Amino acid sequence: PHLLRSKQEDAHGQLLPKGMSGSMMKEWLDRRRKSIRPWAGFVDQRKFSKPKNFGELCQRVVRNLGVYQSNYTFIFLGLILYCIISSPMLLIALAVFVGAFYIIHLKSLESKLVVFGRELTPGHQLGLAGAVSLPVFWLAGAGAAVFWVLGATLAVIGTHAAFRELESSDVEELLMESV
Repeated sequence: PHLLRSKQEDAHGQLLPKGMSGSMMKEWLDRRRKSIRPWAGFVDQRKFSKPKNFGELCQRVVRNLGVYQSNYTFIFLGLILYCIISSPMLLIALAVFVGAFYIIHLKSLESKLVVFGRELTPGHQLGLAGAVSLPVFWLAGAGAAVFWVLGATLAVIGTHAAFRELESSDVEELLMESV
């Protein structure tokens, strides 16, 4: 009986717009989680040293960004989460945005939303929700939070990538590459 749901019922059950799905996000996170390097080796202090010269620093940064990409992604996501949780106003602003988007999305499921003679696409709906919640984000200091997260991410990841020694297999591979 529940397999005979109408298209309208299916549309009302959908919370994200077409093209965006929770399973897509979950798959992306699962791929990242599977390619993560062990955290114990990631933070092993014995593997850190000052690079001998600028060339070695650049090699370390490029190689470590590739090797520890998933770890760095989780550091970035952790800093975003910390920033949001530590600021009640940002939590309120996000709630306003999610609420505005949800209401707009539900209205679009009931009937087509038309503004200035044009139907609102899911992207336009996100933009409208963003415009509605922009004053709350401004009051919450979201701009400063974005720059804090970017700065903290660059500092943590840049420091790790520059000072983390390359694995012996990476050094051999770099020596064998043709110039």
